[in-house]
Amino acid sequence: MKEYDEFIFPNGIRLVHRQVSNTKIAHCGCILNIGSRDEKPHQQGIAHFWEHMAFKGTQKRRAYHILSRVDSVGGELNAYTTKEKICFYASLLDQHFEKAVELITDITFNSTFPEKEITKERSVILEEMAMYKDDPGDAIQDEFDEVVFKNHSLGYNILGTQESVRGFEKEDFYTFIKENLNTDEVIFSSVSALPFKKVLKIVEKHLKDIPTYRSERKRKPFEGFVPDTVIQSKSISQAHCITGTTSFSLHDKRRVPFFLLVNLLGGPGMNSRLNLGIREKYGFVYSIDASVTAYQDTGLFVVNFATEKQTLNRCISLLMKELKKLRETPLGSMQLHQAKQQLIGQLAMSEESNLGFMLMMGKSILDLGRVETLNEVFESIKSVNTSDLLEIANLILPEERMSMLTYLPE
Repeated sequence: MKEYDEFIFPNGIRLVHRQVSNTKIAHCGCILNIGSRDEKPHQQGIAHFWEHMAFKGTQKRRAYHILSRVDSVGGELNAYTTKEKICFYASLLDQHFEKAVELITDITFNSTFPEKEITKERSVILEEMAMYKDDPGDAIQDEFDEVVFKNHSLGYNILGTQESVRGFEKEDFYTFIKENLNTDEVIFSSVSALPFKKVLKIVEKHLKDIPTYRSERKRKPFEGFVPDTVIQSKSISQAHCITGTTSFSLHDKRRVPFFLLVNLLGGPGMNSRLNLGIREKYGFVYSIDASVTAYQDTGLFVVNFATEKQTLNRCISLLMKELKKLRETPLGSMQLHQAKQQLIGQLAMSEESNLGFMLMMGKSILDLGRVETLNEVFESIKSVNTSDLLEIANLILPEERMSMLTYLPE
C-alpha cells in the first residue's frame, strides 16, 4: 500500500490522505503555512487569536453550533498555533468524516470575527497569558525565544503581549489573513480507513470552491545570533534554567545526526546522559530535557531544568561537562549503534498514532514538499557516523555559543 495519496485543487490547496486498516476513526485537519513569525510588531499574538476566533462564528454558524458539530457525535475538534503553522483538526468516527471536513473548511475560510466574541475571547487569552506566567517552566521557554531571537519575529511570544491582544479589532484579523494566506500553502491532511477515492470526493465538494488566495509575504530569515546570559529574580521556590543556541534548519542534512545527538544527550529515554548524570547520580533535578526545533531558516537547541538554588551552579557545571564530552570524546561503535536503535524505536512508536501522523504528514509536505517514509528516516539515521557527530557537536555545542536564561528565587 502506498504511504499516502495526493491531489491538488485548482485553487492550490493540496489534499493528502493515508489509508490505514483496522480503525474506525478518521483524523483530518487543515494546516496553513502561517504562524507567529509572520506577524508584524503591532500584530504580536494575532495568529493565535485567529485560531481562537475560528471557533466563534462563521457566515453560517455561531460558536455553539461550531463547538457542537463534532462533539455531538463523540468526536473532538481542536487547533494549535506555532511559530510557522496554524492548524484546525478533528478526530471522529469515519462515518461522520464529511461533517469534520465541512466544519474545518468553514472555520478556516469563513470566520466572521464577531466583535462581541472578540471581546470575550480577549479576556480568555489574557487569562491564558497569566496562567503561563504563573508557571515558570512554561514562561522561561517563551522568554528564552526572545533571548535567542532578539529583534526578530521568531522571538515573539505566540500568545502576543497584553498591549497587542487588548488592541485587536475585527479588521486586524482580515488584514493579517490577506497579508499571509496563500492557498498553495494550505494542506488538507487525512488519515483513516476510507479509500482515497471517497475522501477525494468529499473533500473536493467542500474545498474546490474556496477562492484562490495569493499574498506577497516573504519571511525574514534570522541572522546574526549573539549569545547572551540573562538572570531574573522571581517569586518562585526553585531556580529554573534554560540554555541553548541556534541550530540547523529544516533543509539542512545535518539536522538528522544532530537530532540523534540531542536524543542521546537529553531525549525522552530515562537513559539519556543528562538524566543519568544529573538526576540519577546526584538527585539534583526532577527532570532535565534537551530538545531541538527546526524552522525554515534556522533551528533552536535547548536544555531545560529546575533545581534548588544552591545546586544550580553545580547542575550547570555538570551540563557543560556533558556538552564537552560530546565535543571531545567519540562514541564507541556499540554506543553509536545503541543510540541509533533507540531513536529508530522511538520514531517507530510515534508513528503508531494516526492523529500524530496526520499532523506530521501535512506539516512535512508544507515544509519539505514530501513525506519521508519511515524507512527513509531509518536509513538516514543508520548512515550517521562518529565523525559526523563530533563535527556537529563542535559546531553547535561550544560553551561560548550558549545563551542562558535563569530564574532565581527571590
